[in-house]
Amino acid sequence: MPQKKYKFNPHTLTYEVIVTPFRLRFYRFLRKLLIAFILASVVNFLFSYFFYTPKMAAINRENDELLIQYAILQDKIEAATDKIGEIKHRDHNVYRMLFAADTLEVDGIYGPYPDTKYALFAEDRYGDLIYNTWAGMDDLARMIYLESLSMDQLQDMSLDKEKMSSSIPAIWPIDKRRLKGSIGAFGGRNHPILGRYQMHTGIDLGADRGVPVYATGDGVVVADPDRGTGYGIQVLINHGFGYKTRYAHLNKSYVTPGQHVKRGEVIGEVGSTGRSSGPHLHYEVIYMNQHVNPINYFRNDMDEAEFERIIEMAKATTYELDD
Repeated sequence: MPQKKYKFNPHTLTYEVIVTPFRLRFYRFLRKLLIAFILASVVNFLFSYFFYTPKMAAINRENDELLIQYAILQDKIEAATDKIGEIKHRDHNVYRMLFAADTLEVDGIYGPYPDTKYALFAEDRYGDLIYNTWAGMDDLARMIYLESLSMDQLQDMSLDKEKMSSSIPAIWPIDKRRLKGSIGAFGGRNHPILGRYQMHTGIDLGADRGVPVYATGDGVVVADPDRGTGYGIQVLINHGFGYKTRYAHLNKSYVTPGQHVKRGEVIGEVGSTGRSSGPHLHYEVIYMNQHVNPINYFRNDMDEAEFERIIEMAKATTYELDD
């Protein structure tokens, strides 16, 4: 029990018990409680500043574990990126070369992400670590997506391999035994009429008028945007897979745009229409909208001596007056 306090009353000459009002006692209690709370807070602050509390120690352990996990994740991202890089190398330098296909390009795949994507990491204590990890994951995801599309495309190409093999230009457009004179070379030459150096986009195969002209691969006859540029009667075939062939200065054409033709099918006959100085076939191979040397597309079963003889024959013989 709390000890009673007394006060001497001079009027009654006696000691009387001092009675403290409840409100005053309550205020005193609150004051003591507040002082105790402040003292406890100060002690806790000083202790936590100079010493680790169990809770702070646990948080620090969790932070250390997270840093280790981030380091492991970054190693895994780096290893996966290297592996995707190897697949990309084989894709570009092996698989696509086998199919004579260009590298797959996707618009925006290498474009940077907006700064707002990583803005939340800027103020974080470990912001740089988190940013580098997320950026690495985003780059890896893009590479995986691009290679996935590329592999899908290569799979489609492999399914069309038989169709592709019959579509790529691979035979002579006329019977070699019907050739007359030298082969007009592909590439730059001095024009015999204009007297200036210019590109000859095909080869010229001299032959008698009326010699059959054959499609060098399966395809569809299409309208020629270069009609009227001195080629005379001509046929343009779209073989697919990026290939087209042109047969110009024909005497006659046996096909029309939209018609499907097979390799070895007669599509016309040698002539001298357009700007031409004599009967011959002007033959072009166009790959991905670029003119390439048709000699490189003649049958692969010819022996080396015959191939070298063809190259030697490819002199700057000119049949066109002005292509």
